[in-house]
Amino acid sequence: MGWNTLDDMDLDGKRVLTRVDINVPVEDGRVTDATRIERIVPTVSDILARGGRPILIAHFGRPKGKVVLDMSLRQVLPALEVALGRKVTLLETLEGAENLTDEAQAADVLLMENIRFHPGEEANDPDFARRLAALGDIYCNDAFSAAHRAHASTEGVARHLPSCAGRLMQAELQALEAALGAPKRPVIAVVGGAKVSTKLDLLGNLVEKVDMLVIGGGMANTFLAAQGLSVGKSLCEHDMADTARAIMQKAGASGCEVILPADVVVAREFREGAPHETVPAHACPDDAMILDAGPRSIARIASAFAKASTLIWNGPLGAFEIAPFDTATNAAAREAARLTREGALVSVAGGGDTVAALNQAGAADDFTYISTAGGAFLEWMEGKELPGVAALMDG
Repeated sequence: MGWNTLDDMDLDGKRVLTRVDINVPVEDGRVTDATRIERIVPTVSDILARGGRPILIAHFGRPKGKVVLDMSLRQVLPALEVALGRKVTLLETLEGAENLTDEAQAADVLLMENIRFHPGEEANDPDFARRLAALGDIYCNDAFSAAHRAHASTEGVARHLPSCAGRLMQAELQALEAALGAPKRPVIAVVGGAKVSTKLDLLGNLVEKVDMLVIGGGMANTFLAAQGLSVGKSLCEHDMADTARAIMQKAGASGCEVILPADVVVAREFREGAPHETVPAHACPDDAMILDAGPRSIARIASAFAKASTLIWNGPLGAFEIAPFDTATNAAAREAARLTREGALVSVAGGGDTVAALNQAGAADDFTYISTAGGAFLEWMEGKELPGVAALMDG
């Protein structure tokens, strides 16, 4: 695929600068969700097993080039040590990393303090990148979630050292290549969420890459309105009507079938258990709002899934946060999970709301791959070059 993995590198006796994402939620100084920490364990363990010495580089929050004590990685250290099953030594300054103490020299794993404390990081300052690179013999990027940033630790360092992808980065790139790069066809994409305006690039790229496109959530209302249908008081970007029609036209020219809701679940108020009814998509009452896709729409999506070999999913199909408006998202997610379990479908999903929705549906564990990368996942789906990935290609 044009980039090296850890398998391509001689790690024995080498200092391995390893960019990771351990930007985890913390409350009262304690990590509340260690998922991102747990996902770097295979890379760190592999480096250690092959005689390498990992020097972890990570960010935490947005300190904007200044030392902000409550954004110190010190509060992440205990959870990191638990996940790795070994002591980790924190290097509090770049100077400390350049002049290791005896204790640091003897440590198995080193963790540099929040790299964004340095203004040279986000500026991708060449001198700062050179100083970082001098700390290691090999550069390993295991932070796909930060690969859309051209920062010193994601892009600059790779210009100075032999470079490779870590296990998490490798898995992410392979999953995305299987979904969009060289997928098994037919390919179907599910794109949901509130607004068309936030996913213009994504929709524009997908209609030229996939065979079927399911549009759900609030953005489906904009497409329905663009076709002249009344959507009542629904969330809808009426000013995006021309754009929605242009996307439909582009899809038609590309041979991509766009699947919009045929029937919808409407209510007069947005609350759990609110009185609701199912009506045809063209019959939304003027005083109601569309909050989910209906049973005919769900059946049509399931039928499309059955024809597909590859699925890419970003965004829920309705107001999945509250019942009963989570029905379409749950049903579609469970059907995709079933087809994946049976080996009929390669399913790749990503984005914050998407991960939450698939977990809520109990479907996440059966998907082929779920990305936690957020912005980087979206930019890849939009067809944009990611600086952190491009740097590995060069290296």
